[in-house]
Amino acid sequence: MSFPRYSSTVVERFLRYVTIDTRADEASETFPSTPGQWNLLRLLADELRAMGAQDVELDEWGYVFATIPATVTDREIPTIGFIAHVDTSPEMSGENVKPIRHTRYQGTAITLPDAPQFVITPEKAPYLNEHIGHDIITASGLTLLGADDKAGIAEIMGAAEYLLAHPEIPHGRIRVGFTPDEEIGRGADHFDVARFGAECAYTLDGGLLGELEMESFSADAMTVTFTGFNTHPGYAKKRMVNSVKVAADFIASLPADSLSPETTDDREGYVHPNAVEASVDQTIVRFIIRDFETAALARHEAMLEELAKAAVARHPGSSYTVSVREQYRNMREVLELHPHVVDLAEKAMQRADIPVHRGAIRGGTDGSRLSFMGLPTPNIFAGQQNIHSRFEWISSRDMHKAVEVIVELAKLYAE
Repeated sequence: MSFPRYSSTVVERFLRYVTIDTRADEASETFPSTPGQWNLLRLLADELRAMGAQDVELDEWGYVFATIPATVTDREIPTIGFIAHVDTSPEMSGENVKPIRHTRYQGTAITLPDAPQFVITPEKAPYLNEHIGHDIITASGLTLLGADDKAGIAEIMGAAEYLLAHPEIPHGRIRVGFTPDEEIGRGADHFDVARFGAECAYTLDGGLLGELEMESFSADAMTVTFTGFNTHPGYAKKRMVNSVKVAADFIASLPADSLSPETTDDREGYVHPNAVEASVDQTIVRFIIRDFETAALARHEAMLEELAKAAVARHPGSSYTVSVREQYRNMREVLELHPHVVDLAEKAMQRADIPVHRGAIRGGTDGSRLSFMGLPTPNIFAGQQNIHSRFEWISSRDMHKAVEVIVELAKLYAE
């Protein structure tokens, strides 16, 4: 069978999309959080119209929705959706991304030319060994690449392009959705599920070929604020209470060999202090709390509060407050009620000659929240590797295979 099975411009689209800086900004109060996201969203809306999609809209919140009309009209076929996010991680610069296409990769180390001290090697990225002869795409070494999730965008656009050009393929109505600010947990904040109008959807926001994820972390954000007493340091004896030291004492009391990202894997949860705003008078410690079991979040949060209380007791005159904000919940709780949504995705991968790996995301996607908003949404591989870093890469093979899975899924629902 020829490869790719369904020809599209997915790779060329990806190479264009990653050059647009769409880095999200958690400190921003706008939605989307950065103007660069608008630039890509407008481009996608224009390209969807140009390829013949219907009902193309870019709304006030930065969501692009569009329709690939049904080619089967004599019977009822469920409307399905495909979703990806336009923003990239705030953890690494996405400005002036220079994508490099390493054609017919031969298994050697890949030196990033703008920062040659950084090298992607098969020893540290063993999945490269499965891509001998395929094109590999990296950035130049100064930025991330942006395959999370511009690969998913390009794949959905490539599949839409193919389906619109081949009306002989039987499928029902298909909805396309592109969202902003997924990386900072806001991707579903203003998503109108009723207007999207699908029975179910699939995010393309995963890694290895064949990944099919129906489970995610449940997630909370927790803020612990320590208050001390500030006065002139020259006259502070027996008066000053330094909240920075209270917070440092608290952080030092966290478990050393468990419950942190650097000590957990598989199905283990964690508490992760990821930001500190410090001064003598007040120090704020921000946590993300993660676990596959939603009930465990409360236990982790209670443990942190006990540690905060103990730290304050060791520093008379200090105090603390705690606040918790729900972020998202394990989408398994919803998807277990709709097994056909996941089963058909697995069947589509099998038709594409892809070994299926059902698994759980040690993170979340827009689908985590959308599932609880009434749109069951598992996650499908997009091919992205080493995400959020200068070592990010993706293969052309995996992108073409993702297009194939989308087309096969559309056909399956028509059957």
